[in-house]
Amino acid sequence: MRRLAPAAASAAIIALLLAGCSMGGGSSTPGVAEPDMPAPAQGGDAGADGGSADEARAEPDAVDRSVITTGWIAVTVDDPIDAAEEAAAIVDRAGGRTESRTEQPGTDASPPSAHLVLRVPAAELDGVVDEIRDLGRVDSVSMQASDVTQQRTDLDARIEALSASVDRLEQLLAEAETIADLIAIESELTTRQAELDSLTQQRDQLVDQVDYSTLTLDLATVEAAPAPAPDDFWSGVVAGWTALVGFLSSLAVALGVLLPWFAVLLVIAAVVTLVVVLAARGRRRAPGVPVEPAPHPGSDADRSPTGPEPRA
Repeated sequence: MRRLAPAAASAAIIALLLAGCSMGGGSSTPGVAEPDMPAPAQGGDAGADGGSADEARAEPDAVDRSVITTGWIAVTVDDPIDAAEEAAAIVDRAGGRTESRTEQPGTDASPPSAHLVLRVPAAELDGVVDEIRDLGRVDSVSMQASDVTQQRTDLDARIEALSASVDRLEQLLAEAETIADLIAIESELTTRQAELDSLTQQRDQLVDQVDYSTLTLDLATVEAAPAPAPDDFWSGVVAGWTALVGFLSSLAVALGVLLPWFAVLLVIAAVVTLVVVLAARGRRRAPGVPVEPAPHPGSDADRSPTGPEPRA
């Protein structure tokens, strides 16, 4: 028993040393990136007086809000084409841009109109709207604001984490010693980089919508008012006479359009008739087989060629 005691103690010490070595070298495996651990919260004087909790609750209110503003304005003007040009100049002076512009010149069937989609700096939106109001008579205005602060914060956090992950993978790629590790790290790096590019594009689009408000502007002109309906006998007579004159005028126009067709049809009918008459006369004058006159009763033609029939 006394000889076994030193051996047991030696085995216990060796086991402890091996356990310590394995715990200390657990993160030395090549090709494996360990996640960053969050830093522990430090107490300090703020933690002693409870001020850190109040600051944590007040922090969201102190962050600048990210708000997307969209609006729609309908204005009646004398000349929509000129008003569209002036509206585009107003936005350009404010540092914005015209994203799309559609102009419809006036025709007999429809009055002129214009449709613009404007991107206005958020800080200059109110001033631009006031100047657009002065272009004519404002028919309707609609403004909407959407808070995307949380969405932007989430995108920023994910982009930051992915950027750090990409940096670690690039470092591991430079330190890779085997082909298997090289292939695995390159594949993961490609995936992370693609996701990082997608999130960065989403964040950039969101920031553009926050920085530049979208304003849709519809410009139109006053249509010609229809003639009032008759309300007494004489006005009814005038309206009826006017309708009759209009109908006769339309009928005359229709006859004028159809008259050339009638003339062409008459010429075609005359030509066809002439051809038919000439063909009939030609058949009558053409020589044919002579027609024998019909024999009279009792003549020799009625007799049988073989002679008289025998009598019974």
